[in-house]
Amino acid sequence: MDTQSLQAFIAVADTQSFSLAGERLHLTQPAISKRIATLEHQTGAKLFDRINRRVGLTEAGRLLLPRAREILLLVEDSRRTLSNLTGEVSGSLTLATSHHVGLHRLPPVLKAFTQAHRNVDLNLRFLDSEQAYHGVVSGEIELAVVTLSPAPNPQVESVPVWVDRLRFVAAPDHPLAQADSLAFAALVDYPAVLPGPLTFTRDIVIDAFERASLNIDVALSTNYLETLKMMASIGLGWSVLPESMIDEEVAILPVDHPAIVRRLGYLRHRERSLSNAGRAMIAELDVIRNRTAAR
Repeated sequence: MDTQSLQAFIAVADTQSFSLAGERLHLTQPAISKRIATLEHQTGAKLFDRINRRVGLTEAGRLLLPRAREILLLVEDSRRTLSNLTGEVSGSLTLATSHHVGLHRLPPVLKAFTQAHRNVDLNLRFLDSEQAYHGVVSGEIELAVVTLSPAPNPQVESVPVWVDRLRFVAAPDHPLAQADSLAFAALVDYPAVLPGPLTFTRDIVIDAFERASLNIDVALSTNYLETLKMMASIGLGWSVLPESMIDEEVAILPVDHPAIVRRLGYLRHRERSLSNAGRAMIAELDVIRNRTAAR
């Protein structure tokens, strides 16, 4: 069983498409089909059903999939361990980040890293924090710099680097923005625009209301904070934004409630061997973390 065939098998299983698997691996569709045929010959089992142009795993394929992932992770881990013996910071580094962290927090870190380690091929993926988190758990992603989960998986090491103070905001002409002081409960009388369901930031905000036995009306949702800011600024509802994003387009609401915070930082799988490139990236992030802690 060769690793190239296993990579093709996993790509087809994930995308449910030979052509999309080819795009992911930068191969032609016939090349993907050939690798799958090779793997089916080696295993002596049909791995995919092709019905009405739809691709689905057979029972044998479903049985093989988790083992294929384990094999590739073990091979990649072994390669990293052997490569680390040289002490050279090179090779590839798969780093995931959310759009907000990638735009507002990560650029100085990436600049310092790429200037210091020009031989590293950086594979930067922009994903929702929750997707990046699952990528680290599955072993697909070596490092992620994202919003940290309020309930982290014990398999994952979560290291805070920054703390975002979230503020309640609304359009400057919103009724809530006209008050000199607002009770926390006053917010439930107006619709909110918040991050999407199942996001860590939304969980943090909803938890604050649930602790006060309050239910809020969420009129609109999006995972992009820049879009939330726009929707709040035109009066579609009140929202929550990190202080770093607040300007004259929105008004801070004088809500009588302790600050709501979320932590941003990096994730790594506790049982995965880090590449030298991964260690170097963490070193750059720790510089920022120590600087933030010293303030």
